[in-house]
Amino acid sequence: MPENKKITPQKPDPEEEKKKQQQMQRRMSFSVSYLLVGMVVLWLFQEFVLTPMLIQASEIPYSEFKQKLADNQIVKVTLRDNDIIGEMKNPTPNATPATIPFETIGNAESDPKLVEQLQSAGVSFDFQRPPSPIGSFFVAYLLPLLLLGGFWYLMYRRTTGGAGGGLGSIFGVGKSKATEVKAEDVGVTYKDVGGADEAIGELQEIIQFLKTPEQFAKLGGRIPKGVLLIGPPGTGKTLLAKATAGEAHVAFFQTSGSEFVEMFVGVGAARVRDLFEQARKAAPAIVFIDEIDAIGQSRAGAVRIGGNDEREQTLNQLLAEIDGFQTTHIAPVIIMAATNRPEVLDPALLRAGRFDRQIAVGNPDLTGRLQILKIHSKGIKLAPDFDWERAARMTPGFSGADIANVMNEAALLAARRNADSVTLADFESAIERVVAGLEKRSRVMNEDERRTVAYHESGHALVAELVPHGDPVSKISIVPRTRGALGYTMQMPTEDRYLLTMEELQDRIAVMLGGRAAENVVCGEISTGASDDIMRATELARRMVTEFGMSEKLGSVRYAGQQLQYLGGAVEDSSNVSQETREIIDREVQRLVTEQYERAQNLLREHRAALEKLTQLLLAKETVDGSAVKAALGKG
Repeated sequence: MPENKKITPQKPDPEEEKKKQQQMQRRMSFSVSYLLVGMVVLWLFQEFVLTPMLIQASEIPYSEFKQKLADNQIVKVTLRDNDIIGEMKNPTPNATPATIPFETIGNAESDPKLVEQLQSAGVSFDFQRPPSPIGSFFVAYLLPLLLLGGFWYLMYRRTTGGAGGGLGSIFGVGKSKATEVKAEDVGVTYKDVGGADEAIGELQEIIQFLKTPEQFAKLGGRIPKGVLLIGPPGTGKTLLAKATAGEAHVAFFQTSGSEFVEMFVGVGAARVRDLFEQARKAAPAIVFIDEIDAIGQSRAGAVRIGGNDEREQTLNQLLAEIDGFQTTHIAPVIIMAATNRPEVLDPALLRAGRFDRQIAVGNPDLTGRLQILKIHSKGIKLAPDFDWERAARMTPGFSGADIANVMNEAALLAARRNADSVTLADFESAIERVVAGLEKRSRVMNEDERRTVAYHESGHALVAELVPHGDPVSKISIVPRTRGALGYTMQMPTEDRYLLTMEELQDRIAVMLGGRAAENVVCGEISTGASDDIMRATELARRMVTEFGMSEKLGSVRYAGQQLQYLGGAVEDSSNVSQETREIIDREVQRLVTEQYERAQNLLREHRAALEKLTQLLLAKETVDGSAVKAALGKG
C-alpha cells in the first residue's frame, strides 16, 4: 500500500494578503462612492433632463383654464387621465406663433360639465389613453439605471485591474504610455552605433548581467539599478539604450519624461507605477526614460506651502519605485535614462542606489565620425572615389544626428541633379546647406553690395591664413543663403581640439573680425554685415574674461554664471559681482576685441594686394576653394 504522507498547507504570503485587503478596501470604497454619486446623477437626470423634455408646455391653474374657455381663448385640448393639455390663443396681439401650448391639472371626471362647455365653445377636443406604466418605468428608471450600471462595471474593472487604481486608472490616463518592444523585435545592436566605444565598454557589464545574472549573484555582487546617459543632443543616447537591449536580447520599454506629466494631479505617479509593473512582468527587460529632466529637475529652492505640484509628485513616485525595485538574478530589470541637462537633475535622483552609474556620450572624434559615416551610408550609392577620411574631417564638432542629416542631404542633392552616385562634392554641398542654408540666387545685389561682401569674405579668409593658429580655409562664397548670410567662409580644422590657449582664442577673434576690418581698410566705412561676427567675437572675449581667467586685471577668478554643460550658453548670475568688477569686465572685453580688430586691420594693410586679388577672383567666380587664398598670398 502506498504510504500516506501528511500534507502541510502553505502559509499565505503576508505581502499578498496585504495587497488583497487593500484591493478589497479599494473596491468597497469605490462601490459606495459610485452608489451615492449615481443616485444624485439619477435625480438630476429626472429633474432637469427628463421632466423638461416631456413637459414642453406652460402650466396654468384650472380656474384660469375655465376663464379662458369662457372667453373663447382655448383652441383645442386633449383630455388625459390626470391632466389636460392643449393650445390657447397667444395673449399678445399679432404675435408669432398665434397659439401657445398649455397644461393644467384636472380631468372630465372631476368636472362633469367640462365636455358640454367645450362643445358650446366650439373647441376641438379628444381623449388620450393613459401611458403604459411599464414604458414610463423603463424610460424614467430602468434605462438610466442600466446605463449607470454598465458604466459602473467598466470603471470597476479598470479600478481593480489598473495599476494603482484611482481616477487615473478609471479613465485610462494612468496607464503608462511607454512603447514596449519585444526582445525579438528590438533589431538594433552595437553594430548600428558609431563613435561611442567608451560608452559601449561601460555598458558591457550591464549586458553581461542581463544575460548571465547568476554569475553576479554567485559572488554576491549588486548591479546598479539605474544607468544615466548624459551628453549633447543628437549623440545617440536613445539608440545606445536600444542597442543595449538588442545585445542582451531582452524586452525594451521606451518612454519620455514629458509623458508622465499631465494636467490631472496624480496621473504621473500612476503612470510611473504602471510602467514599473509592466517591466516586472516582462523581466528581464530594460526601461528607458528619455529626457528625464522633464520630471527630475532639482527641488532645491522650490518653496510650496500647501501646493500640490504634479511634477514633484511624479518625481517622488519615481524615487520610491526605484528604491522598492528589486532587481534579482531571476528577473533582472535595468532602468536607463538620458538627458542633456545633468546640471538641473535632483541630487536624490543621482545618489547611490538609484542612477548611480553615469555614462557620458559626447560628440564623436575623427574615428567615431568615420564609423558613423559608414553606418549611415548603408543603402546610399557612393562614388568609387568617395574619400571617407576627408568627409569625416569636414565635420568637426558634428553629432551623430548631424552627420546622418548631412549624408541624407547629400543623397538628395545627388538625386536632384540626376547623378548615378553621391560624390564628395555633394557631401560638401550638403554641409553648406545644413550650416548656412540653401543658395538664394534669386536675391539680386547691386555691384556695391557684391563688392562689399567680396571684401568682407576675403578679409575673413586672409586673416585665417595669416594668423599662426588659424584653421585652413576650405571654401569662400559670396552667394546669398536662405539663413540670411550674404556670403560665408568655411574653415576645416586639421584635427580635433579639446584645449585652446589664449593665443589661439585671440586668433579666432581676429578671424571673426577680419571681414569688418577689410571693409574699413578698403572702403573707409563699415556696414551691417558684420553683426553676427561681432556678436560671436564679443561672446568669446567675455568667456575668456569671466570663465577662463585670461585677464591680468581680474586674475584666475570665475565671474560668469552657471554654465550649461551640453546645451551651451550660461545662466547669467551677477548677484555676487560688484559694480566695479562689472565695469572692469566690460573694459577688458572691449580691450580684447579692439586689439584683435586692429590686429586684423594691420594684417590686411600689409597684404593689401592679396586682398584685392582674392576679391576680384570672388567677384568673377562667386565661389572659390581654399587654394585661392594661398595663391593670392603667393604661397603656391
